[in-house]
Amino acid sequence: MAVTRQTVDLSGYPDLVVIYLGMRVNRFAGLKTLMGFGPKIAKSVEAQPEGLLLHENFLWSLRPVHAGMRQYWRDFDSLERWARSEPHRQWWQQFVRDSGSTGFWHETYFLRGGFEAVYDDMPAPYGMMRFAPLERAKGAMFSARKRLKLAGEEQLQPAYAEDELA
Repeated sequence: MAVTRQTVDLSGYPDLVVIYLGMRVNRFAGLKTLMGFGPKIAKSVEAQPEGLLLHENFLWSLRPVHAGMRQYWRDFDSLERWARSEPHRQWWQQFVRDSGSTGFWHETYFLRGGFEAVYDDMPAPYGMMRFAPLERAKGAMFSARKRLKLAGEEQLQPAYAEDELA
């Protein structure tokens, strides 16, 4: 049977942003952390945050357990606004105090060009960590907007101040 090959017209989404997010269980106790996030994430997606076009869940691996998601956002400002508002803000505040035996990462890609990433408590290189030089996420590398060198001010205060981290 012949293959049906299709593509998409993204001209209506000039500022499209795609973000992959993952949580890796680093120790057995991390299963509880990971399972606790599932219902929270489902509820936040059901609320249909402004600018979220699509949310998809993934299972990266079973050993170690590593789950994730891919989200498509209309633009970076929508993503940033959501990431710095409740309940996401509260999740980050909790995570930076105690990762709950998990590692977390995200990689963000922009239709107009550019990408950025951050990796927290990942015990082994993953994604872009496997080929690009690593830097501490501080100063000019602290926030996604700063890593991308985007013009404009951050929409809301970050979930935590840079000086709150070790």
